[in-house]
Amino acid sequence: MKGVDTSRWDAARLAAWSDPHLARVESALSRWVGVDAPVRLGDAMRYAVLDGGKRLRPLLVFAASEAVGGQPAAALRAACAVELIHAYSLVHDDLPCMDNDVLRRGKPTVHVAFGEAGALLAGDALQALAFELLTPAGDEVAAEVQAQLCRLLATAAGSQGMAGGQAIDLASVGLALDEAQLREMHRLKTGALLQGSVEMGAACGDRQPPPVLAALRDYGAAVGLAFQVVDDILDVVADSETLGKTAGKDAASDKPTYVSLLGLDGARAQARELLARSLAALDRSTLADTAALRALAHMIVDRDR
Repeated sequence: MKGVDTSRWDAARLAAWSDPHLARVESALSRWVGVDAPVRLGDAMRYAVLDGGKRLRPLLVFAASEAVGGQPAAALRAACAVELIHAYSLVHDDLPCMDNDVLRRGKPTVHVAFGEAGALLAGDALQALAFELLTPAGDEVAAEVQAQLCRLLATAAGSQGMAGGQAIDLASVGLALDEAQLREMHRLKTGALLQGSVEMGAACGDRQPPPVLAALRDYGAAVGLAFQVVDDILDVVADSETLGKTAGKDAASDKPTYVSLLGLDGARAQARELLARSLAALDRSTLADTAALRALAHMIVDRDR
């Protein structure tokens, strides 16, 4: 299709694009996270966020923003905000009352290092900070953009998104879900925040025509679900050291997964189908520069951790 980028970046080209963005995110998070908090709380917040994680959600924000000619200052704040929501969700998910995990990003989970109360407060503070970052004083980010970013992030994180998916997950332990039920759970629990990252990036630029926004939403939905399918696969085939978290946890907890439902080969085929769906959505967008979004889709499906 004319005007649509169909090239595929190799690992070096992806790194050349992503490394500067990752450096900006790390620098901003280091400046913004926990610096004015009481010392123990600030330490827990920084422990949960800094020096770890793929930063996939921020990269999706940047890639979508660049595809629509977005404002860099707004994109940086959106990228950091969505990463803080992701980090808070991991802190709370790892608590004994939820998944009761002891390893995250290759180190003890926050409740192991700081106690359950410390972890709960750190997660609460990270969630609040995310929305504070999206609403800076002055004219750095237009008020209309601030409001839209807050709405998109709240929707992705709330009862119709991540929190709702976690509730379904907790209620599904030991149950035999069909594919539609499993897809809905993962669409909310994992996919909503990844899709929201794409939509937030798009909101950092000029308002796009409805077909463009619909195509970007479809892309985000496809890569969001693909991420979880690959997570289910890696939980079976990778070890804890490679993953940086406890491997085999889903099977040990009797949780429904794409592997338990479709088998390993079926889950892998599903991931490839979702990759194809995400790339087709980018074709439909007719945006001139979607190379970074394409590269991230391939990275999500081809990753080994």
